[in-house]
Amino acid sequence: MSNEPTTPGTGAAPTAPAGRPAGEPVSLPTALAAFDDLWSPRIVTRVNDHDVRVAKVAGEHLWHAHDSADEFFLVLEGELTIALREPAGERTVTLAEGAAFTVPRGVEHRPAAPGGASILLFEPTGTLTVGDRHDTVPDHVDATTGHALP
Repeated sequence: MSNEPTTPGTGAAPTAPAGRPAGEPVSLPTALAAFDDLWSPRIVTRVNDHDVRVAKVAGEHLWHAHDSADEFFLVLEGELTIALREPAGERTVTLAEGAAFTVPRGVEHRPAAPGGASILLFEPTGTLTVGDRHDTVPDHVDATTGHALP
């Protein structure tokens, strides 16, 4: 019998982004130190059909919405604000280091980090960083489904 971890219910080994062996620990500080691009997340691992991504952010992203998926944010360093357009009106949540927040599917939102931040995101594999509906994508925002770590 193999001691290799498996994905529950499948008997298959877990998947990892290209270039990294599955089942190996990931150092988030090392992953973040491997790149400098802002608003351009790197995939550190996969959990079932979801990506765990890290990103460095500064300034504002853009208004966008993910129609069929929630988006989870965890602030690893710095502070992140997320403006939300909800049925009851517009509001802003502020996430300090260590704080987490989930934007529900379909809710328009705009993350921002005036002083810069490092964040962890959890969303379905293949989810675009600019969502399904969005404003014009500015040059400083990478419209991607995530990049492999260098």
